[in-house]
Amino acid sequence: MAKVTVYDMQKNQVSERELSDAIFDTEVKKYLVHDMVRYQMAARRQGTAACKNRSVVVGGGKKPFKQKGTGNARQGSVTAPNHVGGGAAFGPSPRDYAFKLNRKVKKLALCSALSARFQDQKLTVLSDLKFDTISTKSFKQMVDRFEFKKVLVVIDSANPEIELSARNLHNVKVLRAEGVNVYDVMKYSELVLTEGAVEQLEGALA
Repeated sequence: MAKVTVYDMQKNQVSERELSDAIFDTEVKKYLVHDMVRYQMAARRQGTAACKNRSVVVGGGKKPFKQKGTGNARQGSVTAPNHVGGGAAFGPSPRDYAFKLNRKVKKLALCSALSARFQDQKLTVLSDLKFDTISTKSFKQMVDRFEFKKVLVVIDSANPEIELSARNLHNVKVLRAEGVNVYDVMKYSELVLTEGAVEQLEGALA
């Protein structure tokens, strides 16, 4: 099994931990990661772009002029696209950009993303992560101690002290284990997991 060093918040080595090969050291399938990122980005799109077509433009109940005898091309309504103030032809309409991915694909994509971080030696495991009070300064000191540049921190449960301490830090994001996703794992070049988060991920993805 894959092994990783476990550190405390002071960057002292505490122990070693075995990681599940099926989750943290499996083959990295880039096409699955790509599909999952596309899936997440598509689901986030609002899809609210819209404009008025001729059916919703107010007016146009009366024929502008008679059919014959004027020398002009026949016209049936002033709401037609060829009239100033008429409806748009083939304009955007509200739509849903989301598409379906199988549950197995989502699971394998997350395992590939986690494995990519482990194989690139960008995965750090902490024995615990606790602050007595909300302190951005203390969190920044910990980040600097490990020399993280762009880091995703995954904790095992709700922790307001940790989540609020990191909120204003640039290139730092804190997620709970149940919210880990492929997009954020790949967006941040370094990944930090608490031991509790590792247990939750292994339990959920086993």
